[in-house]
Amino acid sequence: MGAKGRKKSITKKLKKGASEFSASSVSKDKAPDFLPLEGGPARKLPDTEVRESKLTILYIGRIPHGFYENEMEGFFKQFGTIKRLRLARNKKTGKSKHFGFIEFESPEVAKVVADTMHNYLLFEHLLQVRLIPPEHVHPRLWKGVNRWYKPLDWVKIERKRQDKERTLEEHNKLVGEILKRDKKRRKRIEAAGIDYECPEMVGAIQVAPKKIRFTD
Repeated sequence: MGAKGRKKSITKKLKKGASEFSASSVSKDKAPDFLPLEGGPARKLPDTEVRESKLTILYIGRIPHGFYENEMEGFFKQFGTIKRLRLARNKKTGKSKHFGFIEFESPEVAKVVADTMHNYLLFEHLLQVRLIPPEHVHPRLWKGVNRWYKPLDWVKIERKRQDKERTLEEHNKLVGEILKRDKKRRKRIEAAGIDYECPEMVGAIQVAPKKIRFTD
């Protein structure tokens, strides 16, 4: 078949498809979506349901210093009701780790916050906001979220450790380490050519306790 024959065949199919489309009794609300170029009856695409987002938990990264729980709640509650909020903190110092999580009651509000606040400039920090799928939510994410975190007083803990009562062996070991460091310091002073007489360490010599004899 030549070029003219193929052209006539394609034209014939198009006319046939157009006639079938015009003659088909299809209602306006169920109109076909497109007419195939290769001919044949009109086709309608299958109905696809629009899946609504059910995500309500947001990850917020690059949180600036000073933007803590109270500030975050006061800022984000303008979008909608907040169910839970958590700012990641260091367990030892209590300082912010500059990321946190927020859960909203409405998925629509969470979607709006994710779209609006992502790369939002706040105190010279570009916030990183994105929705978290349910399968990526850690089961212990909200553990202790209602408890106010109180950092440990490490100065008090260290003072208690230093002031504790020691046995004679523990005291001798502590003094030995101090004398070892003092000896290294004296050598460094002599190597620098400095004529300096270091004072003796107080408590370097531990006096043995006297034995008391009881007579009848």
